[in-house]
Amino acid sequence: MIEPELKRTITRLPAILLVVSSIIGSGVFKKIAPMSDALQSPWLILVCWLVAGLISLIGALCTAELAAMMPGAGGEYVYFKKIYSRFFSFLFGWGNLTVMKSATIAALAYIFSQSFNSLVPLPDISFTGLGTVGSNVSVKLIATCLIVLLSYINHRGVVLSAKLSRYFIISIVLVILSFVIMTLFSGKGSVENFHHEGTVPGGWQLVTALFAASLSAFWGYEGWNNIGYLGEEVKNPQKNLPIALFMGTIIVIVLYLLVNSVYLYVLPVEQLAAINHGINQIAAVEVARVISGNIGAIVLSCLILLTTFSCTNSTILMSARIFYAMARDGLFLKSAGKVHSIFQTPSRAIMWQAMWSLVLLWSGNFDQLTDLLIFASFIFYGASAFGVLLLRKKEPDAHRPYKVIGYPVLPIIFATFCLMLVVVTIVQKPVQSSIGLFLIFSGIPVYMYYTRMIKPES
Repeated sequence: MIEPELKRTITRLPAILLVVSSIIGSGVFKKIAPMSDALQSPWLILVCWLVAGLISLIGALCTAELAAMMPGAGGEYVYFKKIYSRFFSFLFGWGNLTVMKSATIAALAYIFSQSFNSLVPLPDISFTGLGTVGSNVSVKLIATCLIVLLSYINHRGVVLSAKLSRYFIISIVLVILSFVIMTLFSGKGSVENFHHEGTVPGGWQLVTALFAASLSAFWGYEGWNNIGYLGEEVKNPQKNLPIALFMGTIIVIVLYLLVNSVYLYVLPVEQLAAINHGINQIAAVEVARVISGNIGAIVLSCLILLTTFSCTNSTILMSARIFYAMARDGLFLKSAGKVHSIFQTPSRAIMWQAMWSLVLLWSGNFDQLTDLLIFASFIFYGASAFGVLLLRKKEPDAHRPYKVIGYPVLPIIFATFCLMLVVVTIVQKPVQSSIGLFLIFSGIPVYMYYTRMIKPES
């Protein structure tokens, strides 16, 4: 009996929209407040968003070269196996399961539920004796329902899930652009806000503040590499994957700069910073409230619901392919490497991903999850850029349908930046860093177990 395989059903435009939908989540609406609190300068905030976007774009260009060469299900899992080793590739996959993509799903679902709570107040249920597990129980229950629902939708088929993301992200982009235009013509803002600064930190404190703000901005761009995980389901991947990565990231950079400029146009940086100390306040919602009262706040809350719903769906859709690829190589539960006979999806991989996402959801909060996943992600982002350099030297004559522009400068810049971010995070946030590293390396015994059960590669 022939085992069912993944089918190439995703064309160029849906691939671009999937990149956009996997990036635009909660960060663009929420992170302006902590960034304002840290930097106290409108222009430094915009510079952080621009630099984070450009760094992410460089990462996307580096990944595009690898994606065009090796368009298999699992993205970096496939690239790392060829460039480094099966062991390093496994650690990447295990890290995604234990902290990176699963934490992304949990964090997005949590923000979706918080936004739902702002529209429809939920009963305040908490069990103080259980620590973080017993806090915000009603919010976590809604987030749990979202993860289960979207995992079921993705189990039913990639075409259905991709269409869902496509319709949502088109609506989201149109609403965001409408919000920008409406704000500019509302008469409620002032360009003077861009010339007014709070108490801007100096010296080493400024460096620390810029780093903290950059982490917030990078959370906003997280997910730009997800389309590579669908390498076996994208039509003409050698051409469409690089185009999707480039165009999708550019679209998001432009949208983020527009939206954050609007926030700063309406509210002075001190007011945005004050929102960071409020309870259950979201900067975008407060800006909308200034423009059009409670109606505007409700509309923005609905927009955040749409974006987090769409981004959670896209992340579930794409990242489950990593665990499918691991299982297919005999390095994860065998059932996760099976394709559903009717729906042609890695349904068991989606199920395991959902289960661990729920564990992370109930064990922490939004900020803990985002700090954890950004640190872990940049370890492997840097490995991708360094892998471009290694593969060019190792296989200079290999067929490359796409070559990263600015080689070798751009890969070196990106790999160096990733290394700096990881080192600084370890120094400044040793607890979160230790947890992230522990979760990644906790896969070593698992790897040893599975490698005893399979023959080594020749």
